[in-house]
Amino acid sequence: MNGSNPELSSPLPMGTGRARRQFKQLLRELPSWLLILPSIVFFTVFSWQPLLSGFYLSFQQTRGYDAVKFIGLQNYIDVISNSVFQQTFINTIVYVFWSVVIGFAVPIIVAILINEMMHWQSIFKFSVYFPSMVPGIAAALLWVFIFDPGPSGLLNMLMDKLGIASASWLQNPDWTILLIVITMTWRGFGTTVILYLASLQGVNPELYEAASIDGAGIWRRIWHITLPQIAPIISIMLVLQMIGVFQVMYEPLTMTEGGPNNASMSLMLQSYFYAFRYFEAGRSLAVGVITFLFLLVFTIIYFRLSKKISDQ
Repeated sequence: MNGSNPELSSPLPMGTGRARRQFKQLLRELPSWLLILPSIVFFTVFSWQPLLSGFYLSFQQTRGYDAVKFIGLQNYIDVISNSVFQQTFINTIVYVFWSVVIGFAVPIIVAILINEMMHWQSIFKFSVYFPSMVPGIAAALLWVFIFDPGPSGLLNMLMDKLGIASASWLQNPDWTILLIVITMTWRGFGTTVILYLASLQGVNPELYEAASIDGAGIWRRIWHITLPQIAPIISIMLVLQMIGVFQVMYEPLTMTEGGPNNASMSLMLQSYFYAFRYFEAGRSLAVGVITFLFLLVFTIIYFRLSKKISDQ
């Protein structure tokens, strides 16, 4: 007997060594966690918590912004059965349609034209991007002045000089959505043009040289080389544009307040009116959840396209 304590000489339990290694690993990663902690807190408080609270309130009868009692899908039934919602949903589809017809094609055409220029590219890049720097509300108010139906409206003044009868513009329900989409395109297409230009710069110039040797003109080069080469970003931008237009709100709010006769009402604007004009938070959030479900479909399509492109 050497008098040693067997408890002290016994090896440490297996779990103790693993826990110690995990603790040391945690200490090494602690600065990284502290660095991202503010972002996690900010995202949780200002994104997930309002999202989950809104989803919960959409199933509640509300008084103001407070839940009174659970009513299940009643808010959704009331909203969907409302004729205004049905017209609003059709309006939103029309917004997306005109945005694709006008706002989707214009940036591609402008980007190709600028890319083909030999001189003054920088000036034209700034010119097309400048409207994107104008705040959204300011841009909408500017176009309200342009489309003013009275004799002081800029377009009506020009038409009067040309001897053409003035028009009602935004007050005409057949033209309202189209004119609002033109406003949105004017302000937002510059950023998209810059993205397309960046993609065009990555096209191999040898392809154009080979096509020129084969006698291909500019239109054939654009159709058979340019568009196929930038097709991935075109598909992604199409989905992103549909997502953005589906959420249109402040342009119709500022320019028409959803009129005339709800002709320019959008889903997000109707949700806004439910919340801040009629103080019906439950119905407002029901419209928001319905919009969210449609956007979820677009987002899934977007991620699948992104994954397909990244795997190529």
